[in-house]
Amino acid sequence: MTTVGFIGSGNIGGTVARLSVAAGYDVIVSNSRGPDTLKELVAELGPAARAGTGEQAAAGGDLVVVSIPLHAYPAIPVAPLAGKTVIDTCNYYPQRDGHLTQLDDKSLTSSELIQQHLAGAHVVKVFNNIYSEHLRSLARPADATDRSFLPVAGDDAGAKGDVTAFLDAIGYGSVDAGSLAESWRQEPGTPVYGPPYGPFSDPAGTPASEDTIRTALAQATR
Repeated sequence: MTTVGFIGSGNIGGTVARLSVAAGYDVIVSNSRGPDTLKELVAELGPAARAGTGEQAAAGGDLVVVSIPLHAYPAIPVAPLAGKTVIDTCNYYPQRDGHLTQLDDKSLTSSELIQQHLAGAHVVKVFNNIYSEHLRSLARPADATDRSFLPVAGDDAGAKGDVTAFLDAIGYGSVDAGSLAESWRQEPGTPVYGPPYGPFSDPAGTPASEDTIRTALAQATR
C-alpha cells in the first residue's frame, strides 16, 4: 500500500496527509472546491503529493480517507471505492448537518450510514475523536514510551488490519473499538472524544495510552 487518497483535505484530512507524506506514502488530495484550490497544500507536501478530484482520489488511493461534513456523504464516489479500505473520520453534528432520522433515533451510527452508501467498500472509523492539532503534535515512533492510541471500529478484520498498520506507520497505536454498530462509543459527547488528548487550548496535547483509551471506551453510555 503506497498511495493514500483523500476525499476532503481540511483540518483532519490535511493533517493525516502531512503525517502520511512524512511516513513515506504518496498522497492524492481532493476537496469539494476543485484541485486548483489545493495548490498551497500540495506545495507544502512536496513531490509525493498531487491534487485531484474526489473521483481521482478514490480511484488512485490504495487506502482512502473520507474527511467531509457528514451531510455531504451522498457525494462520496461509490464505484471507485469498491473493495477498498475506507477510513471514515466523519462526525454527526445536527446543528451543521441537519437532522438525520436514523442517527437521531440511534438505529444507525454515522459510520454505518456511510457503509450503507459504500456497500462495496470496507469502512473503518478512526481519527474522528481527536483534535487536528493534537493529531499533528502527538505522533510518535513505534518505540516511544509516550505513544498515543486511537480507537478503531469496523466490520472487516482485514480492513482493520490495514488501518492498524497505517496508523502504526504514521505514529499511532490502535485500540479495537468493535464493529461499526459499536462506533457510537467514539462519537461526539463520549469520554474518548477529545479529553484523553488534552484540552483544545493546548495545541501540544497530552499523550493518551492504550489503557486510557480502553477505559474511556468502556465508560461510554448511550
